[in-house]
Amino acid sequence: MLDTRATLAAVAAILKNPAYAGAFVYGRTRFRPPKREGALPQKAPRPMEEWRIVVKDRYPAYIDWPIYEKIRSVIRDNRAEYMRIKTRGAPRNGELLLHGIAWCARCSHKMYVRYKGGGEYVCNHLRTQEGQPTCQHIRAAHIDAAVGDAFLTALAPAELDALSRSRRVQQQTNNALRSSAERELERKRYTAALAERQFNRADPDNRLVASELERRWEAALNDVRAAEEALARQTPPKAITQVAISKELNDKVISLTGRLPQIWGDETISDAHRKALLRCLIEKVVLDRGERDLALARIVWRGGAVTELEVKMSVNSVTRLTRGTEMRERLLTLARDGVPDDKIATILTREGHRSPRCADKVLPITVGRLRRAAAIKVTAQRSRWEHDDSYLSPPELARRLEIPVNWLYVQIRTKRLLIDRQPSGAYLFPNTPSVLHAIGDLRNHVIAQLDLRICQPNKEGHQHG
Repeated sequence: MLDTRATLAAVAAILKNPAYAGAFVYGRTRFRPPKREGALPQKAPRPMEEWRIVVKDRYPAYIDWPIYEKIRSVIRDNRAEYMRIKTRGAPRNGELLLHGIAWCARCSHKMYVRYKGGGEYVCNHLRTQEGQPTCQHIRAAHIDAAVGDAFLTALAPAELDALSRSRRVQQQTNNALRSSAERELERKRYTAALAERQFNRADPDNRLVASELERRWEAALNDVRAAEEALARQTPPKAITQVAISKELNDKVISLTGRLPQIWGDETISDAHRKALLRCLIEKVVLDRGERDLALARIVWRGGAVTELEVKMSVNSVTRLTRGTEMRERLLTLARDGVPDDKIATILTREGHRSPRCADKVLPITVGRLRRAAAIKVTAQRSRWEHDDSYLSPPELARRLEIPVNWLYVQIRTKRLLIDRQPSGAYLFPNTPSVLHAIGDLRNHVIAQLDLRICQPNKEGHQHG
């Protein structure tokens, strides 16, 4: 015996060899006809369901047959031949979460990922195959966040129990349909056997009667074949994704209650592992960019359940917002009444509005821009440093951290410290331990840049939030 380094081909051959599952198999390959005259025929693998002879439990097994079938299913799903066999491909490193499982809602083709410019999902099939315009492209950040939240929610014990019940109900339904098909097949086989006996008892000299009985027998045999094909179509695929949730797994998930978001966001977990975890529950995600600021994401879970999500997307202007016109009119009305910009932003946020590049609130800078565009001036000057206790002014922050206040302004001017300026002209820092610690790290050169803006336009430097 000679020990050598494992190769990809050798490992693949071991994983696909049924002998390791204790089975004797004959007829795993076939010869393809030559593509050109004079060429030799080529060997090609047969699909597993077309193997000619399969004798299980013939040899001592390293793994049982169901595990072997699961391994074959995973290998088949990992093949990255999207257009031919519609597989998802193996999970790979890369920030975009839905690589391999994102599908276009408009043309029903797989979307690929583009990492340039912050990352997006692109449907380019019609352009590459038929010369038509690109179907759609969707920024990935908001989509990934929404799908990740839905995944973590589904992993809650109550949701896990509901998923398990749903699978049991589906299994019961499948069993009932299969039982009905088996009874139908049994009835048709009895009818065919009866027709055969009638034909065998017929007088051969009476050709007219014999011919009619033979026709009935042939029709009954055709019915049997049709029933057998219908029964075969109802047999569920034996894939790893259809395994019921065990009590042991359920107990493990319950023990992780409250810690899953922390584990999911742990920097030590690779992107490939995060994607593999996601695929344990999610079959695919169908995306539609929509016309304005809302994208639609339809999550297809393992077992067939579907979740519809509306995802708020960043847009370029207020006019692209679904309620943009309503928000602008309300904003200008408040501005004409002399309400300060920050108060207007708070009121509009409470009423359910948002800024174009911020998903959950209206920013004072957005209010100021629209107010100035309408030539509405601020009627009353407010104190430059007026703020509540949840924020610190630069002098207050300097005293708290025992650092020179001028150092803060230098960092802001050199863009090592990025922060939104208030309508009054002040810089206000969130009074939270994480912000204070991050500014200390910036002071000590632990980090090169700190971004405290409410909605960061890019991912450069250290981000707070």
